[in-house]
Amino acid sequence: MRRRLAKKLKDLLVQSKKPKWPGKQPTVPPEPAPGVPDKVWEPAELKRMPVSPDLTANIRLIKEIMARNTDFVLREFAVGPQQVPAALAYASALVERVQLNSHILKSLMLEYPPDLPVSLAPVREQVVTVAETEELADFWQVVAALLAGKAALFLPGESRALGLDVRGCEGRAISEAETEGVVRGPRDAFVENIEQNVMLIRRRIKTPNLVMEKFVLGRLTQSAVVLGYIKGLAAPELVREVRERVKRIDTDAVLESNTIEEMIVDYPLSLFPQVITTERPDRAAAALAEGRVVLITDTTPFAVILPVTLASLLQSPEDFYHPAGISTAIRWLRYLAFLASVLASPLYVAITTFHQEMIPFKLLLSVAAAREGVPLPAVMEALVMEAVFELLREAGVRLPRPVGQAVSIVGALVIGEAAVMAGAVSPLMVIVVAGAGIASFATPAYELAIPMRLLRFPMILLAGTLGLFGLTAGLLAILIHLAGMRSFGIPYLAPLAPTKFSELKDVFWRTPLWAMRTRPETAKRDWYRQAVPKPGPPPEEKG
Repeated sequence: MRRRLAKKLKDLLVQSKKPKWPGKQPTVPPEPAPGVPDKVWEPAELKRMPVSPDLTANIRLIKEIMARNTDFVLREFAVGPQQVPAALAYASALVERVQLNSHILKSLMLEYPPDLPVSLAPVREQVVTVAETEELADFWQVVAALLAGKAALFLPGESRALGLDVRGCEGRAISEAETEGVVRGPRDAFVENIEQNVMLIRRRIKTPNLVMEKFVLGRLTQSAVVLGYIKGLAAPELVREVRERVKRIDTDAVLESNTIEEMIVDYPLSLFPQVITTERPDRAAAALAEGRVVLITDTTPFAVILPVTLASLLQSPEDFYHPAGISTAIRWLRYLAFLASVLASPLYVAITTFHQEMIPFKLLLSVAAAREGVPLPAVMEALVMEAVFELLREAGVRLPRPVGQAVSIVGALVIGEAAVMAGAVSPLMVIVVAGAGIASFATPAYELAIPMRLLRFPMILLAGTLGLFGLTAGLLAILIHLAGMRSFGIPYLAPLAPTKFSELKDVFWRTPLWAMRTRPETAKRDWYRQAVPKPGPPPEEKG
């Protein structure tokens, strides 16, 4: 008797552990056979798989494609009073749940009109309340929509799936630019969301002629890239050339705008930048108004401006937020700092090594006294100090911000003072190297400051071996290289070489805005910018 009761109790416990609704259990992908890898789905193969009118076949295929993706959800349900089976696929990490539940599932399951046929057209036009919808013909379009944060709705008897835009992935809030700080000017900067970046530009340029063409690059990343230009200002041949170069990019991953930059520039082996990278929407808008082209890449807060000239790389957005006289003075200071960043150390080495007669006698005595006891020649001393300075700068950038600032400042002071006290370097060399380093920080374009710092090393070697002759030869080599470069058809040294006097109004000095009547050479069409009279006091009334 006891054995029978124990057996019945055991059977009841086993039955209670069984699921009550076996059809609602989550489907687990089967484990692959030992030694058999998971199937790799290629885009070409998915494009050959059209959406089938058979709902069961579509569900089975989408499960096979998205197998082992734990963030992939396939929701099977019945539509309205008609109880027509349907399936909704989406990636849970990329969609907004509230919008998905309220505007799609609730509308289909609880609010579907009983007299309305369950098909793709009525659902799209009368039921779901989502702003953007699209028809998906094959499974490559379905997978691309899912990975872009959209939901795919499958209905029986339909050879198309309905793509519903319910993207809700949160990103970084719009904040102040970190690499292009200004005292006066807008404070907003680009973020990693390409739609927000386009919005920041459209807030500044409110014209239907502003075109934003979208491309998808990267076989694995499927990154969105937007080509922006203004019709009527940008040269059609420039837009056509940029478009063709972007379309030719065939790579696995596009994670940052530098990937596009390296594949479209004219001289990929040159150290000098051939595009302008900016995180300021006002600078991108100003470039568009000049007839340039802007490339915006998803997942990066930097936009690419092209074509570029050396003069545009030395300009700051703040030049146009101050009066012309102040901006001109600051620009001249910036030019002097740019030259000092590459010439200060080599010039000191050349003069102290070969041309002491150029130094005034009293200063020569001070230099000789400071170098007395230094074991290294001036050229080796400069190379070592420059290398230490670059090492400290790199360490300050890579470390966390509070620690990095302490390392870069305290490290430079401690190491410099210790080196002077030990007699390893002269105090004047420390001053020259530090001054050249500070001058390089005054360059507004970070991508231009880096090659100038790197060029200091070969220039120091030339100055230490050949004196001013070697320094002059190095400068001529750099100038010849720059004079031969072009950025999408625009000479790199324009408007200096070839010289165009009408374009010099925004190079060595900043002409008042009311006097800038024409656009730069990059704008091949609509060359005339404005007709603003010179401001001044009102004319005196005659009594």
